[in-house]
Amino acid sequence: MDQTQMEYIKGAIEAILFVSDKPVTVEQFKQVIEEVSPSEIEKIVGLLKDDYAQKVGGITIADIAGGYQMLSNPGYASYIRAFYKTRSKEKLSRPSLETLAIIAYKQPVSRADIEIIRGVNSDGVMAHLLSKALVKIVGRKEVPGRPFLYGTTKEFLEYFGLKSLEDLPKLEEFPLLSASNENTVGSEQGEVQREPAVAATPQEEQNLKASLDAFEQAADAEEQADQPQHSPAKDAAV
Repeated sequence: MDQTQMEYIKGAIEAILFVSDKPVTVEQFKQVIEEVSPSEIEKIVGLLKDDYAQKVGGITIADIAGGYQMLSNPGYASYIRAFYKTRSKEKLSRPSLETLAIIAYKQPVSRADIEIIRGVNSDGVMAHLLSKALVKIVGRKEVPGRPFLYGTTKEFLEYFGLKSLEDLPKLEEFPLLSASNENTVGSEQGEVQREPAVAATPQEEQNLKASLDAFEQAADAEEQADQPQHSPAKDAAV
């Protein structure tokens, strides 16, 4: 591929990223740009990322959920918020964040195990997270009653701007979640049981709060970067 062809393909990839409101995978690029290989697409996307990084402009290209997405630069988030004057992304409640954190770190996990860690019923919160497609059923636990097991989704990665689950803070930083494996007990009928050892100490509660704060900060950072980058008029021209 000569330089002229390279620049043309780079422009095509840039245009696709511009109009897409979701991360675009190499496979999706390949479906519409058939004349280049997956490795060449990855190389060209890397060149585009370098171009935007060197300009320190208003746009960046990020690795999100196994694909690439064009986002506004978080450094200019205050101006974007002032322009739109509203927060476009629904902010998750504290119970939702708490439940989501448990699922993210402990998956696959049953509802009973989640309730043991939280100490409260989670039916409403789970229904909300399922409706938002942030969590999904991934199987059944091999115990009497075979309760559902839950895990996070690609939408979860997109919501928090994560490339993969490996980008989450290390579990050992949060003793309450780390220790819960040893203290989780499920009854044969699937109802919640609690042992005294499950009760969180003030330090453990503080550590869990830190994990939830990290979740909130990640969501806020992604929200700031995920404001619309193009106008309806531009979209209409596509």
